Amino acid sequence: MSSERIIYLPLGGAGEIGMNAYVYGYGKPDQERLILVDLGVTFPDMDGTPGVDLILPDISWLKERRDRLEAIFITHAHEDHVGAIGHFWEQLGAPIYARAFTANIARHKMAEHGHSEQTVKVVTPWPETTQAGPFSVGFLPMSHSIPESSALVIDTPQGRLLHTGDFKLDETPLVGEPFDPAAWADVSKDGVKALICDSTNIFSQHAGRSEATVGPEIERLVGEAKGMVVATTFASNVARVKTLAEAGSRAGRSIVLLGRAMRRMIEAATETGVLKGFPPVVPPEEASSIPRENLMLLVTGSQGERRAASAQLARGKYQGLVMKEGDTFLFSSKTIPGNEKGVIRIMNQFSELGVDVVDDSSGLYHVSGHANGPDLARLQDIVAPQIVVPMHGEHRHLREHVKLAQGKGRKGVLAVNGMMIDLSGNTPTVVDYIETGRTYVDGSVKIGALDGVVRDRIRMALNGHVIITVIMDENDKPLGEPWCETMGLPEKGRSHVPLVDVLEEDLSQFMGRSGDKILRDDDKLEEGLKRVARQSSQSEIGKKPEVTIVVSRLS
Repeated sequence: MSSERIIYLPLGGAGEIGMNAYVYGYGKPDQERLILVDLGVTFPDMDGTPGVDLILPDISWLKERRDRLEAIFITHAHEDHVGAIGHFWEQLGAPIYARAFTANIARHKMAEHGHSEQTVKVVTPWPETTQAGPFSVGFLPMSHSIPESSALVIDTPQGRLLHTGDFKLDETPLVGEPFDPAAWADVSKDGVKALICDSTNIFSQHAGRSEATVGPEIERLVGEAKGMVVATTFASNVARVKTLAEAGSRAGRSIVLLGRAMRRMIEAATETGVLKGFPPVVPPEEASSIPRENLMLLVTGSQGERRAASAQLARGKYQGLVMKEGDTFLFSSKTIPGNEKGVIRIMNQFSELGVDVVDDSSGLYHVSGHANGPDLARLQDIVAPQIVVPMHGEHRHLREHVKLAQGKGRKGVLAVNGMMIDLSGNTPTVVDYIETGRTYVDGSVKIGALDGVVRDRIRMALNGHVIITVIMDENDKPLGEPWCETMGLPEKGRSHVPLVDVLEEDLSQFMGRSGDKILRDDDKLEEGLKRVARQSSQSEIGKKPEVTIVVSRLS
């Protein structure tokens, strides 16, 4: 029996949707040569990660083994697959391989972080392959909601793996390559050891719809609209942006792109040749001189992002453009779970302006970029893998996907972030558990999720903050009274006098009754002052705030 093994280790994206990072290895245990598939981000929310800009996977395990990392392969240009590449490349140092459109986006991300764009190598699709140590890797075109999405054909000395990336079975995607069942059958004909597969829409029990079905409905809506029409979708969904632009153009409307991401994606798609025949666009500064019934704006912010174009229009004005009563706003998108509050807030703001808001509750104006349950079953039947490894899903998605595989008589393995799976034998086995977590981009620095920074921020937001300053003289006696400053707390409490006065009185009494043992010991003094401040606040306002003590000693 061979002493080498194939390993699969998700560092992000398995047990969650977003932040994808999947390690494959081949070789003797703990000596495997490695490749990384995707390196993405996920996005913060005000409830759990206030003030954080981006969330990245914890790649400590991989960083410690960077000398064994042969290459990084990026399946497509969505942020949850490519967004962390600039943040982490310096710590990994391996060459990056991607197809032209994805490489265009990845190079911009590298440049933003001061890295050479030449590190990103452009590859052509299957049957071209790239050798990376013991691995031979090819990009097999697959339809998705962004151009040039690809599955990876990963050949190892012990068999072929197929890593689907994000995909749908769309044979008429309008922009980008269609799903080609014959090509998939061909790469699978000699046997596939494992299919590592997208699980996002496993619970949707109807076959997925093609992008081509959306166009006629959008065209009808835009053609019947009276005032200005504004539409939002995922900026990376170039096919949808083109469909919206064509609908506006056919209705005699001038097209305006609003939002940096929207313009960037269209530029990248045009530069790399994947987008042809996009209608002419008008610069935003010229739009105000065009009658509003002859305008269609395509804007960012389909998920309610506060700084995006749609949110700014909802608040009043964006780049000189204002929405008015009788205008129409179309969400040609699905609201990602967790973003509902932001989207509903924008809908209500538009409603208050008299704007007619149309979302996709009717199912007419959006189709998903992910394969539904019947599509996943169809792909399994085409590939006929020995093992199915669900990825790109929450735990419930992965578990349901394993059931689908087992129902077809195949071996399925539920592997979440940090579980190292040996795919070498006939049965997948868990061989190790790696500690994984999250890294927060907070302003211009990266911090660990367990460093306590965000935890303290949440506590201050929930409980308020008190700063207490005391000055001690050369004899370790209080010089004057303690004084307080509060933030995020009511001015008055139950006593109907300023909270600061109540706190300062109670703290002064504590100082007066404390002996030398406490007054000379900063730790004991801080502990006592904190306890008194929190107890007084609880009594006065029903909250125990966070407390910072500043003790200054005159020496």
